[in-house]
Amino acid sequence: MNGEESIISGALPGGERLDKALSLASGLSRERIKALMGEGRVLLNGKPASQASLKPDAGTTFEIRVPEAAPAEAVAQDIPLSVVYEDEYLIVIDKPAGLVVHPAAGNLDGTLVNALLHHCQGQLSGIGGVVRPGIVHRIDKETSGLLVVAKTDKAHEGLAKQFADHSIHRAYLAVVGGVPKPPSGTVSGHIGRSDHDRKKMAVLHPLNKRGKHAVTHYRLVEALGLASLVECQLETGRTHQVRVHMSSIGHPLLGDPVYGRNPQRLRPILTQLHFARQALHAAELGFIHPVTGEALSFASALPADMAGLLVELRNQS
Repeated sequence: MNGEESIISGALPGGERLDKALSLASGLSRERIKALMGEGRVLLNGKPASQASLKPDAGTTFEIRVPEAAPAEAVAQDIPLSVVYEDEYLIVIDKPAGLVVHPAAGNLDGTLVNALLHHCQGQLSGIGGVVRPGIVHRIDKETSGLLVVAKTDKAHEGLAKQFADHSIHRAYLAVVGGVPKPPSGTVSGHIGRSDHDRKKMAVLHPLNKRGKHAVTHYRLVEALGLASLVECQLETGRTHQVRVHMSSIGHPLLGDPVYGRNPQRLRPILTQLHFARQALHAAELGFIHPVTGEALSFASALPADMAGLLVELRNQS
């Protein structure tokens, strides 16, 4: 760190809240603007600004002194990544099963964040004042598939807003036990920590304040005798949502060690294939680019382990 700072200055058009106007003018998120105001780093007509809701007159001059972004706590590691799309604002990754998204207890390194810090060296503008990738959603360690990550503060804010208002398109492919009846439907149930096992999530009573509203739309793609390939589209993005919801209607994911037992007749197939993860893949991802406004859509083919599982199930059905 050398204590350097960058200065963003100009004149405001008027008619907008100060935090919004400065965000539009600077490319920083509104939360970042508020934090800088709290540090006395935002000036209006040469004087410190402290009221985010103020609506300044047209022509009001501003100056934002942005300190050099602090280094991330996580370390950069040269871990191979499958990059589906990348520009100066964001990156879309096809994550393999087994890769943790974010460092945490038990997984302090070797994560997607460590890999992105290496891959995006010199490209990260500082999310919230820290040089780090902006993780706006996660998929489980043993789930494969598509994930979008922000590289700038503005992209992070825009993507987070789309996830919050449920406008992101996310479709998962899952191999579940049994054949769902009806073949398509909606599972709507609050998800929160289980009362019986704090390491698990569960569908809770709607009045339970610990639960969060969760909605999954499923449809049968292919019946495979004792199992099925289903597509699950998410309205919300709760922890373990697909796994919990499909288990709650009697169709747990094959290979899931937490939320369901595999049908006894299918266990030899899973053992033969050494298939020991939940059969879940984030296959489709669509959103509006938070900076350019372009509609982006991505698809990921089933990984080899799930494709091989389907072949064996078809042979047995």
